[in-house]
Amino acid sequence: MLSGSRYKMSHMSGFYAPPFPSGWIEVVCGSMYCGKTEELIRRVRRAEIARQRVQVFKPIVDTRYFPEDVSSHSGIRYRAVRAEGSGEIYQLVDLDTQVVGIDEVQFFDEGILDVVQRLANDGRRVVCSGLDMDFRGEPFAIMPRLLAIAEMVDKLTAVCVVCGGPATRSQRLIQGEPARWDDPVIQVGAAEAYEPRCRKHHLVPRQPDPQLPLLSASL
Repeated sequence: MLSGSRYKMSHMSGFYAPPFPSGWIEVVCGSMYCGKTEELIRRVRRAEIARQRVQVFKPIVDTRYFPEDVSSHSGIRYRAVRAEGSGEIYQLVDLDTQVVGIDEVQFFDEGILDVVQRLANDGRRVVCSGLDMDFRGEPFAIMPRLLAIAEMVDKLTAVCVVCGGPATRSQRLIQGEPARWDDPVIQVGAAEAYEPRCRKHHLVPRQPDPQLPLLSASL
């Protein structure tokens, strides 16, 4: 009966039901150095204090710092499972897990949207952290849809290294110079490759002029 189901049998009624009464999705997003991973770790540690069963996952492409941990730039760490794809996360979640953390969620494939929905529908609290924009200042992969389906969204800001204002963008640097628009979107890195910047001081050489399509449409 329902072999491999994520649900447990109710001994009282004999039907399958989610192991927990209600689940939801939380997303912590923002630029590099805004404290996303640190906030994820804070939330899962609080859940542990409440004696909840927690599992944390990270994408296998993230090899910075400690491969078997999620780690903030300030050095705060939490043990995690490296997952190659979204489907692997769902397979590795234990039946008694109540809180699932997913760091650098923007690096996962589109299937992650279905995975977090299924986990929440199973009655679990799902806490995701990730970049909401890529180095170009464009929405990052699946993040716009993830933000739309989440019950709770927190957008954090860093401090612009140029002016000290609120930084919402990640400035990619290649040999100290701003990366160009046509450079690859995904490049895992830290202080040697990225800086937090505000809208004014975020630079992307060769970026298409956003007014050109409007001018063309009016001709």
